[in-house]
Amino acid sequence: MTPPVNELLSMVLAEAAPAAGHASSGGLGDFIVGAFKAGGPFMFVNLFWLAASVAVIGERAVTLLFRYRLNAAAFIEQVHKMVRSGNLDRAVKFCGMAPRSPLARVIRAGLINANRGELEVAKAVEEALAEYTPHVSRRVQWLWSLANIATLVGLVGTIVGLIGTFRALGNVPAEQKQALLSNGISEAMYNTGFGLSIAVLCIVAHLFFSTFAKNMVESVELNALKLENLLSRRGSLEVVPADDDVRAAS
Repeated sequence: MTPPVNELLSMVLAEAAPAAGHASSGGLGDFIVGAFKAGGPFMFVNLFWLAASVAVIGERAVTLLFRYRLNAAAFIEQVHKMVRSGNLDRAVKFCGMAPRSPLARVIRAGLINANRGELEVAKAVEEALAEYTPHVSRRVQWLWSLANIATLVGLVGTIVGLIGTFRALGNVPAEQKQALLSNGISEAMYNTGFGLSIAVLCIVAHLFFSTFAKNMVESVELNALKLENLLSRRGSLEVVPADDDVRAAS
């Protein structure tokens, strides 16, 4: 007589406990190899999405934390000192020392047009903001999509493993059903766990990079506005003495 499913599950769980203890006593590498062997072919599909997620996270980390990062307070302070002293050319060259930074590029665009009037400065800064700030948040939204994909792929692997297991239960002798059910449940759970782990990694990275990118864009916009105001005040100060000279001459 075929044993009920709940009895099979009880026997599987009883055998799983010693196996889990043996796995925990081994190294992490042994556990990963065992997980991929037990997880079936969908584990390699999950591995592909893990590689894609790590690639996006690595690219954003290098770009935002190293290529684009700039000490905004110290940089803007130096630029303002040069502008107040009338060294616009020196300020432009100073911005050119950080060619990859969106902040330096936007400030440089405003300085280049400083002698063309407030309207031209505002247009140049606005154009530079529209051109360079989207690069800051580029590919960050991919992480949210990758998290959803990894979760769904893990669930698909779980369903496929369970379907294959229960389909095979009716075609094997009773003494083999326990081992078959144990392998099927392991395959399903490994796929679910691996997919959810990838999703958690992507969500945490998305939270960090989206906040970091938002703060960077806000810093660029704020300092661009400060530069416009500084150049506007500088132009007003240059015009007033000229008017006084005209009145004195008349």
